Amino acid sequence: MKPYLSLSSIQNDLNEGRITCVGLTNHYLKNIDEKKHLNAFVEVYREEALAKAAEVDARISDGTAGRLAGMVIGLKDVLSHKDHGLQGASKILDTFQAQFNATAVQRLLDEDAIVIGRNNCDEFAMGSSNENSAFGPVLNDADNQRVPGGSSGGSAVAVQADMCLVSLGSDTGGSVRQPAAFCGILGLKPTYSRISRHGLIAYGSSFDCIGIFSKTVEDMALVLEIAAGPDEFDSTVSASPVPSYSGSLEKLKGKKYRIACIRETIHTDGLQEEIREATRNTIENLKKNGHEVHEVDFPLLEYLLPTYYILTTAEASSNLSRYDGVKYGYRSPDSGTLETMYKNTRTEGFGEEVKRRIMLGTFVLSASYYDAYYTKAQKARRIIRDRTKKILEEYDFIVLPVTPTTAFQLGAHSADPVEMYLADLFTVQANVTGLPAVSIPNGSDREGLPIGFQVIANDFEEERLLAFSKEIMELE
Repeated sequence: MKPYLSLSSIQNDLNEGRITCVGLTNHYLKNIDEKKHLNAFVEVYREEALAKAAEVDARISDGTAGRLAGMVIGLKDVLSHKDHGLQGASKILDTFQAQFNATAVQRLLDEDAIVIGRNNCDEFAMGSSNENSAFGPVLNDADNQRVPGGSSGGSAVAVQADMCLVSLGSDTGGSVRQPAAFCGILGLKPTYSRISRHGLIAYGSSFDCIGIFSKTVEDMALVLEIAAGPDEFDSTVSASPVPSYSGSLEKLKGKKYRIACIRETIHTDGLQEEIREATRNTIENLKKNGHEVHEVDFPLLEYLLPTYYILTTAEASSNLSRYDGVKYGYRSPDSGTLETMYKNTRTEGFGEEVKRRIMLGTFVLSASYYDAYYTKAQKARRIIRDRTKKILEEYDFIVLPVTPTTAFQLGAHSADPVEMYLADLFTVQANVTGLPAVSIPNGSDREGLPIGFQVIANDFEEERLLAFSKEIMELE
């Protein structure tokens, strides 16, 4: 079977009788088997996916199929899928089974999406390379000696390597956009609160967003349209109406925009030269197509990572306190007393990066340092958001690279956490501010490694963001 890039081409062939959902699912299962070494899936729902595919085939035949009939998806191992394993790629949740479906997952299932398995990721979504997993690292299909990015590396590789059409990940500091850039596919982080977080394992609750990987803007728009919207189970989700994102792609075609490029992200020695060149080429093409692009200063760039890591580690320290060996998951066999059970369970159950972030978060929340770190970081977050929003009062979009480099070698930054954290330098702005952002494929470097182009829009401007992304994809 030929590889499919879009749901529309799949549904066209389904309606013409050229393929079936069962045959399509078998195609993806075959690819998963053949590319098992990439370690993109921690569990494959072979029989269940085939059974669901047969149900969808029957619905197509009688004309009752949902809008996602023919879409085979993967779920990052932080999204709750009822009666299936849910571990956050951590030993501490070993054997845990989800008790309910995440709202986003349920909405896709209701439209006849077929879930083929759960994807590997960095433990509790903490990482920029997908090397921090209890299931082992994920490999980039473009070069098996390279990382796929993190934390949603397995979800990105599953789409990159044609193991499913679309996958859901989570983006707390770039965990959808960075792996999308490293793997040469599309990755969307919507506005904070656009998609319900009900059923998403919490890392940094005021940063976490469910995001989407795909190969076409059309599929991304349709999935967002279905997954987004109010939810009685999440008090933080937005009640603002959900536009017809998929229907607006053509409607907004041809509009001309004012675009800001952050000067400090282009004129820095830390940016790989090929990424700088690819970014400038795309900007020049936008100008040739009638858009107005100006470089703007953003002197707060150096404060993005410190603000992000202080606040997210603080929230992680609080959120991960629930994993103690008492309620569910792993419990240390060496548990003579309650205190030793707590200590040993958490020491043995958590990986090194998760323990590092818990300790950092506990430190910044401690009474002696709370005002010096946590309070100051919250103030910095507000200033960063205000300054970014001020740019977006004058411009329709902000553009910048997704990553400072293309995919790096496995193990290259493992010994130095700060080097690893710098991989998030250009992505955390959207999370600190809560704004929507997308990573768009933008060519490759001399070694054939993919490059990403990032666009940030104003709050709840996904409709324009997606239409503009489609235009960028079509630039010559």
